[in-house]
Amino acid sequence: MSVLETERLRLRPWREDDAAALYPLASDPEVGPAAGWAPHTSVADSLNVLRTILIKPDTWAVTLRGGDEPIGSVGVFPGHEPRQNGEYEIGYWIARPFWGRGYAPECVRALLSLYFAFGAERLWCAHAEGNDKSRRVIEKCGFTYRFSAPWEAPIGGVRNSLYYALTAEEFDD
Repeated sequence: MSVLETERLRLRPWREDDAAALYPLASDPEVGPAAGWAPHTSVADSLNVLRTILIKPDTWAVTLRGGDEPIGSVGVFPGHEPRQNGEYEIGYWIARPFWGRGYAPECVRALLSLYFAFGAERLWCAHAEGNDKSRRVIEKCGFTYRFSAPWEAPIGGVRNSLYYALTAEEFDD
C-alpha cells in the first residue's frame, strides 16, 4: 500500500509498533463511541485493533506531514448497506487534540481523488444520527444525503445512520 500526501498530512500504512501511540488517542471516550466503537482499554487492546482492523489494505494512519505519529485513521471499505450497491465507503476518525483543523476533510478528499482516479463512479460516507462533527466533514467534502437506515454498532445497539454519496462527476477536486 502506498503513502499518500496532502498539503498538511501524510497517510501511511498502520504498523504494529503504532500501538503505544494509538492507545491514548483511541482511549478517548469522545472519539470511538461517536463512530460506534469502544474506547481502547490498554496498549494491548490497541495492538489487537491494529492486527484485526487497521492493518489492512486501504486503511491508513493519518500523520502530520513531516512526522510519523498517528493522529487518526482513514480507510475505504465495501459498503455494508444493500442500497450502496457494493460500492465503497470512506470511514475516518481524528483524535480530539486535532479536531477543528480541517484534517478529516483533507483526508477524505485525498481518498476521493485517489479512488475516482482509479475509476470509482461513486463513493459513500455515513455517520450515526447525532454525530454532527462527522456530518460536517461529509458535507464539506460535497457528499449528498441519500438515505437513512438502522446500523448495528460494534459497541452494541442499533443506531440510525445517515448515508451520503458523491459521484465522480460531482467531485470538485
